[in-house]
Amino acid sequence: MVSERDSKAEDPAAAAVAGAPASGQATLRAESAAHVGDSRRIESEDGPARPGEAGDRPAGPVTGAAGRVERSKSRGRLTGWLVIAVPAVTSFVVGGYEIGGPSLWRDEAYTKDAITRPVGQIFTLLGHADAVHGAYYLLMHVVAAAIGTSAAALRFPSLCAMVVATAFTAAIGRRTAALAQQANSADHGRLNVPALTGFLSGMVFATAPYMTYYAQMARSYAIVTMFATIATYLLIRAYPDGRWRWWSAYAAAAALTGLFNLFGLLILAAHGVTLLLTDARGQQGPGQQRLGQQGLGQQGLGQQGRGRGIGRVPLRWLAACAAALVVLSPLLRVGHGQQEQIAWLTRPDFNTIDRLLEDFAGSKELLVPFALLVLAGLVMACLADNWRPLNSAAVALPWLVVPPFLLIAVSYVKPVYYERYVEFCLPALAILVGAGLAGIVRLASAAPIRRLRVAWVPVAAAALIVLGLAVMLVGPQGAIRQTAARPDNLRLASAIVAANEQPGDVVFYIPLDSRVLGTGYPAPFERLRDIALAESPIASGTLTGTEITRPALLKSRFTDVRRVWVVTGASNYQFPVPSTPVDEEKMALIAAAGMHVIHRWMAGEVMLTLYGT
Repeated sequence: MVSERDSKAEDPAAAAVAGAPASGQATLRAESAAHVGDSRRIESEDGPARPGEAGDRPAGPVTGAAGRVERSKSRGRLTGWLVIAVPAVTSFVVGGYEIGGPSLWRDEAYTKDAITRPVGQIFTLLGHADAVHGAYYLLMHVVAAAIGTSAAALRFPSLCAMVVATAFTAAIGRRTAALAQQANSADHGRLNVPALTGFLSGMVFATAPYMTYYAQMARSYAIVTMFATIATYLLIRAYPDGRWRWWSAYAAAAALTGLFNLFGLLILAAHGVTLLLTDARGQQGPGQQRLGQQGLGQQGLGQQGRGRGIGRVPLRWLAACAAALVVLSPLLRVGHGQQEQIAWLTRPDFNTIDRLLEDFAGSKELLVPFALLVLAGLVMACLADNWRPLNSAAVALPWLVVPPFLLIAVSYVKPVYYERYVEFCLPALAILVGAGLAGIVRLASAAPIRRLRVAWVPVAAAALIVLGLAVMLVGPQGAIRQTAARPDNLRLASAIVAANEQPGDVVFYIPLDSRVLGTGYPAPFERLRDIALAESPIASGTLTGTEITRPALLKSRFTDVRRVWVVTGASNYQFPVPSTPVDEEKMALIAAAGMHVIHRWMAGEVMLTLYGT
């Protein structure tokens, strides 16, 4: 269990050497020179020490050596920044390309409608519905005031969130690989395994089709992904270090994850499995003294080959989780009272899981290559890294599996699962794939492969895999930018109404929540007479407003009507069966007036039916 007292040792490996039992002093002194270089590698996350670095030379006033050390440190810092910056810039370019191209769809229309209200009206709305999106609406209210409500402007915060998530994905891949690095790092030659793993993890996420999809969506899911990724990075800083400053930052990131979507709190369950997994897998080598009773900050994940014994989850992690839950308890209570908003969800089946796997991979064709690379990442963690605590697999695998598993399992009792709710797990897949790609390259650096003089074979294989993945991603990346990748084409629906409406036309929304289909691009819809409306969305403090409940009143308003637009948006592309007395009266009035279908248009799932005499 992590020590409950603060440790000032920033370097896990160095702290391990300093805190060793007396009986092992001779051995540790003999190993300390090697571990000092390795500990610096872990703390800086720059990979194994190279010839000429501080870990390979004794201390002393040797000017040439000092210069080489300084140059090596400068190269290490540059490499560290590039590992983060290149994937982040790539995600900005990939996610930002044609960001305003696809039409807004109904969920984005909800965002646009909510954030353009005064702040007081936003809070009124949250009291009735969408409290779980309250923080996002308030943030976007400020954004809209600054840069407007165009599709590109509404989606820009999501793009920025995905750029930050990409940077932290690369940082997680790099740091977990550094923590798991073997002591005999010379076997890897000059290969910088942590930097390579972080870079590949970041690039896989930056080019993932569904990273682009959520970067180009004006909803909170990209921001949830960002905070979940930040929380995971802070976990792997806090757990080895043990100090409250890291755990406090972790608690704040976890609370922000849940603030923007309550289902984001499932990241805590994934982190709990990670902590249990690293405790259970930290085995001792022969003749080595068990370290399970010591704090990780003192005994050190950086102490290669020693691992940890079975222990308990750190109390400070439990305290951080409790703090996040306490802070979010009012939102949890309000969200529980608004469960009717997800009443449309259904029980999952095999197709649900198949769709999740396919979408996370980006396409059906990418599913097998990604699965094989994930398997390669797990194998490298198990064999090459000997399940060192907090390696890439121990962090990313629970993150990828636990939240979807929990939501799907609960949904067999009460449906709560939808794919967007677990989108924050996508960086975990990128980390596992990046670790698998790095593992293939590591084969070329193994001593037996070098002696056979075929080191080029694994490198060539990895290059071909990367090239193949890049080619296979072109199609899905292009498809994900199309409006057809969204359920609705509200821009087209608005254009259809604008081109065909006439003065005096009436509009009926069936059912009531279809009213949102006219709010993405509202100008043409506002020219139609909405005679069933009782209170507007703002006046009623709701998302869609309210309709009159008495069929007789609706009939009295249906005067001098020659044409009626009926707006629906069922996911089965079928005209819905009226389910309320008022909706039944709407269709009865159309029939009684002798109207027939003049034309019917489809704009994604949006169905526009024009009736006339």
